[in-house]
Formats: sequence, structure tokens, C-alpha cells
Amino acid sequence: MPGGYEWLIIIAVLLLLFGAKKLPEMARSVGQSARVFKGEMKGLKDDEAKAKNAPEGKPAAENQAPAAPQELPAASQAPADPAPQVAQPQDRGTANSN
Repeated sequence: MPGGYEWLIIIAVLLLLFGAKKLPEMARSVGQSARVFKGEMKGLKDDEAKAKNAPEGKPAAENQAPAAPQELPAASQAPADPAPQVAQPQDRGTANSN
């Protein structure tokens, strides 16, 4: 495990590579991923426990009501605006004849 000076060097290198603005965003993303992973692991353990306690004739999935669909997170960026309409000059049939 790195000691005090090694941690300072590692942090300095990370700051140089990614910048001070990106590091908190990256840490937030890693934390959120860890929470999702932990929740999924707990769900798998709960499913296994339910399967062990279910009656022999019926699988555990038939004993419970179907799960409600989860909502997707809101998009962080607004959808791209359509290209602006450019007015085309109209030909009025007034040609110069020489």
C-alpha cells in the first residue's frame, strides 16, 4: 500500500492528466457505479434466498407480483435543435436581356 509521499505523487499525476475539473466528476461516477453494483448484488442474494424458500412445486417468480418498470434518468443534454431554415431567393422572372 502506498505511503504518504506516494499518495501525493499519485494525486499530482492525476491532476496533471485529467485536470482539477474532471476529477470530482470521475469520483462521482465511480461512486454511483459502486452503489448500483452493490444494489444489484443485494438483489441477486435476495433472489437466491427467495428461490430457496419457495415451495417445491412453484418457482419463486410465480409467487410474487411483476415488478413495476423503472424510469430512465433524465437526459443531461437537451436535444439538438433542427437546422435553421434559410430563405431562398425567389426568381421573379425579370431577366435582363441585352
